[in-house]
Amino acid sequence: MKLGNAAKIGMPDNRIRSVAVVGNGAAAWMAALAFARALGPRCSVRVIAPRGDAHGLEALAASEGTLPALQAFHGLVGVDEDDLVRRTGAGFKLGVRFCDWSRIGHCYFHPFSEFGATLDAVAFQHHWLRLRAEGQDSPLEAYSVAAMAAQSGRFARPLNDPRSVLSTFSYGLHLDSARYAAYLREIAVKRGVAASAHTVAGVERGGEDGRVQAIRLADCERVEADLFIDCSGVLIEDTLKIGYEDWSRWLPCDRALAAVGAPVAPPPPYTEARAIAAGWHWRIPLQTGTSHGLVYSSHHLNEEKARDELATLLGENPTSEPRHVHFVNGRRAQFWNGNVVALGEAEGFLEPLEATNLHLVQTGIVRLLALLPDRDRADAERGEYNRLMTEEWERIRDFLILHYKATQRRDAGFWNECRAMEIPETLAYKIRLFEARGRVVLYDEETFLEPDFVSVFVGQGVLPRRYDPVADTIGLDLTKDRLNRMRAAIRQAAETMPAYRAFIARYGTGQPIPPQS
Repeated sequence: MKLGNAAKIGMPDNRIRSVAVVGNGAAAWMAALAFARALGPRCSVRVIAPRGDAHGLEALAASEGTLPALQAFHGLVGVDEDDLVRRTGAGFKLGVRFCDWSRIGHCYFHPFSEFGATLDAVAFQHHWLRLRAEGQDSPLEAYSVAAMAAQSGRFARPLNDPRSVLSTFSYGLHLDSARYAAYLREIAVKRGVAASAHTVAGVERGGEDGRVQAIRLADCERVEADLFIDCSGVLIEDTLKIGYEDWSRWLPCDRALAAVGAPVAPPPPYTEARAIAAGWHWRIPLQTGTSHGLVYSSHHLNEEKARDELATLLGENPTSEPRHVHFVNGRRAQFWNGNVVALGEAEGFLEPLEATNLHLVQTGIVRLLALLPDRDRADAERGEYNRLMTEEWERIRDFLILHYKATQRRDAGFWNECRAMEIPETLAYKIRLFEARGRVVLYDEETFLEPDFVSVFVGQGVLPRRYDPVADTIGLDLTKDRLNRMRAAIRQAAETMPAYRAFIARYGTGQPIPPQS
């Protein structure tokens, strides 16, 4: 029986008929666009942009990187990536280059790519570890197409042919945050989403479960909806007062300072994250400039010195004034309460070390559409949504903590504290298993998979005491030959890509969408 036949057999039609989104950043417009696309004309979608200063990542508003999964979201909502890049001045990202995290002077690359290939059902890292034990010192990155292309300043989109080594990598984007949000807004409005900027004056609640019935605006308008999506905190925090789980004991940075400097020539197709004495510095290249930011612990660095350090990184001619944000790494105790779902800033905050901000918005939207309730209580759907989102937030949390915990630095109090801190058992267990046998433990709802963990483990000096002994069933000379051929094929494949400067130049900066006030 089709759900669409419910009315024909006398069942009440309780489908969602109206959605109100509160917020004005990328999260709000991603949600509005997805709901308008998925539910069509039978459901009205309205975005209410609260007046007032932005906060959190939206306040930084210079740029952010993304994970490869955003491509799937753009396909879901009908966004053409070439048009997006051309009109917003975006760039492409093959991964993240980490410097000075394990020790000063040491760098490694976390690519959006597989490493080598599984041989005789044994994961690649075990064969690499075996040859390393035999004295062969080829770096892990030499077996990654994305890493080799990034290091040589090259880029191309991957092929769809699984027989080609050029199908073994992916890419994210470097986005101007404000222009990206404005670009999505333009598309959403063309597709029938209503949009207005208002001060939220009050919230009306009612019924046995105290769900939100309407938002009252400063001009006395009353906005009712079946479902409210909060991307600002006005509902989930200020009204419902949902608690917050503080993760600062594991992720101690609590300040971010960001500004835009001159473009890098030639621009690299990757983000750089360089550790400093009290945190880390990001560098994200766009077509029109380079976003620089410091993420740091206020217990180890004061704002004045942070501004001085950022000024040094920006050089003499910054193109924007620095923006400063206070934050607490953590998550909301519930992501869906009553008929209110939190996305973006309202969900919680994770520092942008591995570009998970938009990814969490995306997975929240996709899960919400999959569990979309009707206008009844939806207890089962709400419980499952909260379980899945909690799992994913905690798995990402652990991956970020790994970068701080797995350090050998002893030059600063901040890093001494990170090295000595107690960590969640879920992460401690992963570290123990990898140190013992080079195995990567993956739980449910992992965003980062085996190659990602191997990259960070090896890059930060967490090396196994032994590799999988099944790797020894292949003759040593044969293993050497296979890995040598893999490495050569990957290097040659990367060299066939055009220079990134030439690839991105074909887009130009077009006619960028101006940021919305």
